[in-house]
Amino acid sequence: MAKKRIIVKIGSSSLTNDKGVIDLEKFQDHIQAVAALRKQGHEVLLVSSGAVAAGFAGLGYPSRPITLKGKQAAAAVGQSLLIQSYTEQFREYGIVPAQILLTRSDFSNRDRYKNAYATLMELLERRILPIINENDTVSVEELTFGDNDMLSALVSGLIHADQLIILTDINGLYNADPRVNPAAVKLDRLEEITEEMLRGAEGSGSKVGTGGMKSKLIAAKTALSLGVPVFIGKGSGPEKLINIIDGNGDGTYIGHNELGSINTSRQWIAFHSEPAGKLYIDEGAEKAVLFNGRSLLPTGVYEVKGTFLKGDVVEVFGHKGLLGKGEVTCSSDELKQFIMRKELSKVPSVEVIHRDKWVKI
Repeated sequence: MAKKRIIVKIGSSSLTNDKGVIDLEKFQDHIQAVAALRKQGHEVLLVSSGAVAAGFAGLGYPSRPITLKGKQAAAAVGQSLLIQSYTEQFREYGIVPAQILLTRSDFSNRDRYKNAYATLMELLERRILPIINENDTVSVEELTFGDNDMLSALVSGLIHADQLIILTDINGLYNADPRVNPAAVKLDRLEEITEEMLRGAEGSGSKVGTGGMKSKLIAAKTALSLGVPVFIGKGSGPEKLINIIDGNGDGTYIGHNELGSINTSRQWIAFHSEPAGKLYIDEGAEKAVLFNGRSLLPTGVYEVKGTFLKGDVVEVFGHKGLLGKGEVTCSSDELKQFIMRKELSKVPSVEVIHRDKWVKI
């Protein structure tokens, strides 16, 4: 079997009991499965929830806190307990884990995004097991991933994973809620996540977690757009992860053979950059960038909105609306000068957005 790079996402409900304490039986089951996958030579990254769930009992909370300060305090207590447990358990298999705590700003800031990639690659090269979680202790609500399902999807794209495995307490996706509809039919394979599926997947997560099935579908949709196939389901025993990557998992496989990977630079532009302005282009330029794989030239731009500098990201609009985003090679003032020169037929031969720095929306 070809060696693969696998992201395994484990939710709070898969790690802890209802009281928020780490469930040793569940925990060891995951440890054994990850160790078995590593033994076969696969690269593994673990996106692990459980910090808040593991910490709130120690703070005297009867259940998972709902306030931001309560969650952050619980995470501060629980994260150390969680990584300590991982370190102790993996030591038996000769595996050294590394704790990686990320926030949204680590993705939105280009330098930190590149540094996160470089750090993860160095850890994998040295056979270290990255254990990734959101840095709940310092995150603010408007700068969170929402849940670790989305974090796992974004990390899977960042490191160009071969598979994202989202472990949950339900064995995959159904055409109805199996907990209330005994006639619900399990979906073994899907090529894509549709808007209809998202509308039908409303529902909250467990008492100790944040992500319901809808969040997993949104994460799967994001991962697919980054070229990473997804498995959503459950399993038990040391062979569960091996069974999943062999195609025999108890859940739903999502993806198809024509998924294409997106390079790291384009990922940042598409998913994490904040547009600094807007460009409006004519139909000729629209056809060139959308269908002919061409760069955007000044002659195709007829309006500039916002103030931006060389290297900033802007949104590009055509006659029917938003087309995509790209990194500009000139400032807004320079581009406005180009447009004025166009009226005088003296447009310089430059590329406003190179095709390698362009992402279709």
